[in-house]
Amino acid sequence: MATVLVVDDELLVADIVVFALEDEGYRVLRASNGARALEQLAREPVALVITDYMMPTMNGIELAEAIQAAGGRAAPPVILMSGAQAHIARQQSGLFAAVFDKPFRMSELVERIRGLIRPPG
Repeated sequence: MATVLVVDDELLVADIVVFALEDEGYRVLRASNGARALEQLAREPVALVITDYMMPTMNGIELAEAIQAAGGRAAPPVILMSGAQAHIARQQSGLFAAVFDKPFRMSELVERIRGLIRPPG
């Protein structure tokens, strides 16, 4: 079963993404900020990370850079979801597997995830 880490300080957004991915059969971990996400990744590898841009401690770009620095070619792909800052992330060539503007269609997020990691089951 593929494991996905959802990183967002907005609990409602995180809950919606987590529930949708669990319904699709993914195992989902969560973290409320970038520092906690890195702690989680040190304990347990994941197949994919979905992160918000604006968070306390470190933003989504800083988190993606840290994940890439720690994992190199073995680093999991990172999807960024953001409100007004999505355009900033799109300027970071190669850092994100996808960037979604909030609000987004959950079906589109799930479809992109399926394209990046093997579907569960």
